[in-house]
Amino acid sequence: MRKYHAKKLDKEALYPYQPWKITEQEFLIETNHHNEAIFTLGNGYMGLRGTFEEDYPGSEETTTPGFYINGVYASEEIIYGEEAPNSPKKGQTIVNLADWSEINLYINEEKLNLLKGQILDYKRELDMEQGILRREMIWEDRQGRKIEIKINRLISLSREHIGAIRYQFKAINFSGKISVNSAVNGDVSNHHHLRNKKALEVIESEINTNTGYLLHKVKTTGFKVAYVVEHLLDDYAKQNCEIKKRSSDNRIDWIFEISAVEGEEYTIDKIVGINHCKEEAENPLSAARASVARASITGFENLVEEQAEFMSGYWQDVDVKIEGAEALQQAFRFNAFHILQAAGKDGQTSVAAKGISGEHYEGHYFWDTESYILPFFAFQRPEVARNLLLYRYNTLDKAKKNAARMRLEGALYPWRTINGAEASGFFMGSTVQYHINADIAYAVNLYYQVSRDQEFMENYGLEILIETARMWLSLGSYIPMHDNKFCFNEVCGPDEYKPGVNNNAYTNYMAKFNLDIAIKMAEIIKDKSPEKYKRVAERIGLTDNEINRMREISEDIYLPYDERLEITPQDDSFLYKNPIEVDNIPDSDLPLVKNWHPLIIWRYQVIKQADVLLLMLQLGYQFDRDLKIRNYDYYEPKTTHDSSLSPAIYSILASEIGYKNQAYNYFMQTARLDLDDFNENVYQGVHTACMGGTWLALVQGFAGMRMFNNKLYFHPDLPDGWDEYQFRLRFKASQIEVTVKENKVKYMLISGDKVEFKHYDQLVVLEESNLSQELEI
Repeated sequence: MRKYHAKKLDKEALYPYQPWKITEQEFLIETNHHNEAIFTLGNGYMGLRGTFEEDYPGSEETTTPGFYINGVYASEEIIYGEEAPNSPKKGQTIVNLADWSEINLYINEEKLNLLKGQILDYKRELDMEQGILRREMIWEDRQGRKIEIKINRLISLSREHIGAIRYQFKAINFSGKISVNSAVNGDVSNHHHLRNKKALEVIESEINTNTGYLLHKVKTTGFKVAYVVEHLLDDYAKQNCEIKKRSSDNRIDWIFEISAVEGEEYTIDKIVGINHCKEEAENPLSAARASVARASITGFENLVEEQAEFMSGYWQDVDVKIEGAEALQQAFRFNAFHILQAAGKDGQTSVAAKGISGEHYEGHYFWDTESYILPFFAFQRPEVARNLLLYRYNTLDKAKKNAARMRLEGALYPWRTINGAEASGFFMGSTVQYHINADIAYAVNLYYQVSRDQEFMENYGLEILIETARMWLSLGSYIPMHDNKFCFNEVCGPDEYKPGVNNNAYTNYMAKFNLDIAIKMAEIIKDKSPEKYKRVAERIGLTDNEINRMREISEDIYLPYDERLEITPQDDSFLYKNPIEVDNIPDSDLPLVKNWHPLIIWRYQVIKQADVLLLMLQLGYQFDRDLKIRNYDYYEPKTTHDSSLSPAIYSILASEIGYKNQAYNYFMQTARLDLDDFNENVYQGVHTACMGGTWLALVQGFAGMRMFNNKLYFHPDLPDGWDEYQFRLRFKASQIEVTVKENKVKYMLISGDKVEFKHYDQLVVLEESNLSQELEI
């Protein structure tokens, strides 16, 4: 491995290695920003950064509080220095919403502040097994009064509109007045991206004895967001408490003044319902009130029990167990926990590049979801994968408008989006990456192969496949100087350091795949469900002539290969650019995207992320092992991995071709990227695609799992130093468990009647009479 990667791998762990927890053992202001992302809680609908309940006046260098709803955004005009025709007019940015978690404690008039007084004991831990964030501390104020505080926080995974905090405190060495100020703070703004950072206005608010609400509106898009709060006090708190209320234009406060007795513990539960709507005539208040009423009746303890039950079922499906590598055991669970928190599950939202843990990338969805995260769910929680694809179907009309903007037929999915319209004005890094159409088609096919969900394919998937395929027919053209092959000019593959090139290999091959799978699915549905096919064809204007044209063009697509070097050229010009070895680039220049002008990057054979290598993985059955080795050897030294999407793919390919050391090193960069903050940017939010890549790197890399033509294959191996690893997969109507040990692997049927797959070249059949097999590797 190259020198700068080795330095990253030697980085000291920021948290102790624990199988189910991430623990902050002391409060340090210099690590606070990073921890806000790590300790984010969410449920796919909403996410709350891991800020403390008590507010701090820190700068944006040390804290960026954030509460977000997936899909709730503000919009502003995109300002161009020089605007090109048909450029996107408006951007979309996820909105930082009201801080409903704020709770400040006062001993008499002295406010709890970890930057003042003395911290005598401190621990904050994310319990991934239970799905809850706990915080415990003993703080001494400047008068010598000591107080013990315990805080449990959760975002409900079974009730998507509920967040809750249990706030407990005990006066250790004094009796006297303790005030707890609980608030919904609507005086918030975005920290990044929006020029008009004050995106919200309060429509109305109301406060009663221990309940109240605040109703926000996003000024530019009309979203309305309701926050309804109810406080529940234990008997000790009720008996010794006076409740005061305070409201202003943009916040509501409850002050619970308790005459505390030394040694007595008091509990205040804060249960919050959050709902939103887009239509002007709708009001989300009633739904939020109903959510809170139901949660308050059952109580905080019941919410904790529901959370644990939900997580137990989740871990049964997705837990990867590793013996002999505690750092990786922790990392896998952390990554799987955050992927769950980030994924939209309603068919109207998707997975943002930072999940719901920060504002960077503006809350946008990219192709990352379909290529890195959807496989994780397809093989483990297919209902989530289905809903992620339904989001693409539900935004298909906007993708058609995007294609028309570029004078193309069919649909062109946007590069960066929340609402389905292109949100990026930087066409060299967005619109030019037409391959997103093929990435979505690939995901549709992957989900179908795993689930055999015929209803989805007939009602939604086929239409996506046809409309994305149509785009390629109008984008490409027959080029006489390329032997009259059908070529795609001025495109960009996954490597964003080479935009506006001709015949990017990944794009061409994946375009052909898109056309072929559209043809295949049309034929299958026409044969199995002719009436359904007829209705779809009539609705979208699909004819036999168009299918035949797709077939002809697919056969004519130019598929690059260089006879001299015996490799797959990344594009028509890549091999003719100035060669450069990444080892010769100073560490201080990396990542290049932040240090080199694009024109400097473009003139070199330097790659941001896996491109040809990603093709070797996704359509690997089309390429022999020797070609994969030659491609790896040529492109690996030229790749900076400036994108977190890259190391996982290199790890998988290195595993396949037998480069075990490189496979493991790249795997480590993927698995603990956020926990160890390799790129020193986790404060911006977690890297959701990289987290999905961790799972891919183990299952497709070390276990060698592939799926081609509706068949499953395994080529398992055990990394050096590991005792064993285990994971589960769903395939068609069955679930299997794979346990890899030294020199052997055990396959077990967990559910379903029968499943068939290949172990190397050996057919394995698991069924009721033969639930498991142990084989040599």
